[in-house]
Amino acid sequence: MSIEVADLHKSYGTQPAVRDISFSAKPGRILGFLGPNGAGKSTVMKILCGSLEPTAGRVSIFNVDVKQDSLAARRRIGYLPENNPLYLDMYVHETLAFIAGIHHIANKHKRIAEVIALTGLTAEQHKKISQLSKGYRQRVGLAQAILHDPAILILDEPTSGLDPNQLQDIRALIKQLGREKTLLFSTHIMQEVEAICDDVIMINKGKIVADFPLNELPVRYPDKTLESLFIRLTTSG
Repeated sequence: MSIEVADLHKSYGTQPAVRDISFSAKPGRILGFLGPNGAGKSTVMKILCGSLEPTAGRVSIFNVDVKQDSLAARRRIGYLPENNPLYLDMYVHETLAFIAGIHHIANKHKRIAEVIALTGLTAEQHKKISQLSKGYRQRVGLAQAILHDPAILILDEPTSGLDPNQLQDIRALIKQLGREKTLLFSTHIMQEVEAICDDVIMINKGKIVADFPLNELPVRYPDKTLESLFIRLTTSG
């Protein structure tokens, strides 16, 4: 497995945010990580990326324990956080060159050109990030996440706030990337999950309440759509 999570727990003081979560993610599959606001999704993603330490439990990335060797694990991960932090006064190409330097990417000019083309930033690459629309800023965030060609992509609500045209483009890019990598992303849009995901995990109040391949939905929950199942499982317990 690319990602293995076992008995993960995270508390802030006496308040549990994540409670005994276990799951795995496989290469070449897109895992939709679903839950209402405050359910613990972003906390889990930050723990997977090594930016937040769990209270208990184990996370491994290609058999590397994130807690024991965080740097080795993080080298295999590309992460786009929910707030997509960007240096607004930097130019797109300049930003990617800066990130390439952090990762010590060999032949970085070639790789930057590849990623700019892949994310549809060719016409925008010499603009300041502050001049870009929300959709193009999301593209820059994705470009940063994939620049070092990670095997795993973790995307926290990458389509939030996009218009329908931007949504279509970003979804297509996510689907394309998911064919080659292990991709985990969170979203509140059920149609998005149905369009691009292979597997689904739903969490509520820090616990997993459903975990299944999306094509098994009609068999496991014959009377439910994905949206109605989400509502039932995340408004109870």
